[in-house]
Order: sequence, then structure tokens, then C-alpha cells
Amino acid sequence: MSQIAIMKKEDLRIVFMGTPEFAVPTLDAIVKSGFNVVGVITAPDRKAGRGRKITMSAVKEYALKNDIRVLQPLNLKNDEFYNELAGLNPNLQVVVAFRMLPKKIWSLPEFGTFNLHASLLPQYRGAAPINFALINGETKTGLTTFFLDEEIDTGRIIDQISVDIDYNDNVGTLHDKLMNMGGEFVLRTIFSIIDGRIQPRDQNKSIDNLRSAPKLFKEDCKINWNSSPDSIYNFVRGLSPYPSAFSNLVSANGDETTVKIYSTVIISDKEQDLSIGTIITDEKTYLNVVVYSGIIGIEELQISGKKRLNIVDFLRGFNNIVDYQFK
Repeated sequence: MSQIAIMKKEDLRIVFMGTPEFAVPTLDAIVKSGFNVVGVITAPDRKAGRGRKITMSAVKEYALKNDIRVLQPLNLKNDEFYNELAGLNPNLQVVVAFRMLPKKIWSLPEFGTFNLHASLLPQYRGAAPINFALINGETKTGLTTFFLDEEIDTGRIIDQISVDIDYNDNVGTLHDKLMNMGGEFVLRTIFSIIDGRIQPRDQNKSIDNLRSAPKLFKEDCKINWNSSPDSIYNFVRGLSPYPSAFSNLVSANGDETTVKIYSTVIISDKEQDLSIGTIITDEKTYLNVVVYSGIIGIEELQISGKKRLNIVDFLRGFNNIVDYQFK
């Protein structure tokens, strides 16, 4: 017996909620598939860059180019915003990389509100799932669509798709890989909803070794050189290019310079006689650092206030690097 659709595609009224570049391919896929996107909710414009120019979100920029109505509430609990949203008469809301929503917002549409999350829930709930999957050395991650509820990333799962993590992936490459998969995956979820084919399931609460992905702050990004080569390699790529791992480069007289480190390679996994943080270099082509039970090579870095450089260009402009140590 064939499944009877609960709504025709042309009758669906979608409100899309998102802010960064990660959300744009999904919105684009929905629009180009002919769905009626009646509104976009995104973050307010903000000042950015050295000139502190007012900039709009990537999602707003796309919406304006495609003549989609844009709402930018400062407060999601504001009655005026709620009334404006309700006036759009949405029957489905799609969320990709946006803020936590109050219940009266996510419960508004008849078909609910679902979110696209960049992990295989319930693993890596939180704001930084791509970062932590890499930091923890995972070899697989994926995307999950789930209905919102009152707690972050805990709602009933609609669908999931997995993706392999390459050893050389960093946040930038894995972000783009998942971003480019998001559009078709979300479309699959939308069609399943309007065709009446979904069977949402509760998230498994009994999984051992459940890992979280909380928001990252600057202090979380400092490299601990007293870690294994594998741990440091994964830590750096899990923060590259943003927010970026960093360390202090300390001179013989105690002067400190902050250095962002974007790319490393494991040179050795054997214990060294030198103290941790010691620099080993020919001052021309390589810069290695002694770590716990091994050596890490730095391939790309940036001194505070300077350009991001590969190690050859960096050494060309930095004198007496052997007199420094990483701490």
C-alpha cells in the first residue's frame, strides 16, 4: 500500500533559521528545489574586522539576493518578534547553525522545527562538534536532523548520515565536507516529513563514553606540549583554521610572544632526552618541538600581529629561533 502524502510540496511554508556560511548551501538547496521559503531568521548585523564595519550574516546576504523576507530579532522571546513570525504562517521551520530557540518559537509550526547538527547525535552535542571530533581523533562523524525540544541537541532524531574523517582533515576541510552534504540531506528530511515517512526516535541515553562539544573559548585553545604527538597533532587540526591553537614562544630572557599554530606533522613518537618545549631546527627549512614522548614539526604558524606563514618563510624572517622555547 502506497504512503499518502500529508502535504503537497507547494503548500509547505518554510521558515529558515541560520547565520553563518555553513547554513547557506542548505538554504540554497531548499530554495532551488522549489519550496516556499516565506522568511529567514538570522543574527543582527554586527561590526567586524579592523575597520569595525557593519556586516550582515552570510544567510542574510543570500536571502536578500533571493528576495526572501529577513527577520533579525535581538531577543527571541520578544512578543513583537513572535507575532511577526506567526504572521508568516509557517508549517515547518528548519534550523542550521543558529541560537537556542524558546519553546513558543520551535513549537509554532504544525510540523515542528528541526535542526541540522554536524555530528552523529547523541555524540558531540554542543556548539563545536566539528572541532571536538577532530581533537578527539575520531575517524567518522556525520550529520543529524532532529526535532527541537527544551534541551540543546537532545530532541528526537529524524535522520542521520555518516562521513569518514581523513587523517589530514582539519576544521576547514571537514566543515566544507559536511556543509556541502547538508543541502541534500535536509531536503531528504523535508520530503520525508511531508510524505509522512518519518519515524523519529529518541536519542540513546545509555551510550558509554558520550562525548560533548561545548563552545570553545581562548583559554581552551592553548597547546599543552606535555601531551603525546598524536594528541597535539589532533588538537591543532581540530582548531585550524579557526579559532586556532596557540602557544607562547619564550626567549632566553623571558620575553613572550603569542604564536598561532595551524599545521603540524608528527616527526617522532619516541621519548627524547631534551626538555619539553625545546626547539630543534636548522633555522632554514624545519622547526620541530620536543613534546611528551616524541617530536612535533610545525608547518604553518602566525606570530601575533603578523601574517600567517609556512615554516620556511617564517624562519627566513626570525633570527635566533634556537634561543627560544615553546611553553
